[in-house]
Amino acid sequence: MAEGEKNAGETEGASEEATMNLDASTEPSSKPGLSPSAVAEEAKLLRRLQMMMNMVMGVIAQDNTLSYDDAAAMVADARTAALAMFPGKELAYDLIWKPRFQRLMRERFRLV
Repeated sequence: MAEGEKNAGETEGASEEATMNLDASTEPSSKPGLSPSAVAEEAKLLRRLQMMMNMVMGVIAQDNTLSYDDAAAMVADARTAALAMFPGKELAYDLIWKPRFQRLMRERFRLV
């Protein structure tokens, strides 16, 4: 029994290492060839994008007077702004933000 527990612990430790390595490789500062100012600018844009998306999601979720068409327009405008900040990242938007907005719209307007 003790051997099985040891193996499970070793597997858990290995996955923690992989997670830490993954986290380190996704940070803007780990990209080779970027100057510190470029890294800082990218981090600033990412924070701005997150804040903007959170604000749009908050308004859609909390404003009871908002119509479906207005909410859809806000989502479309948020997408346009995100792609203006990060040109060529349509796939990233479609993988990260689009499902979140779709789920929010379904929940908020009770769509099937």
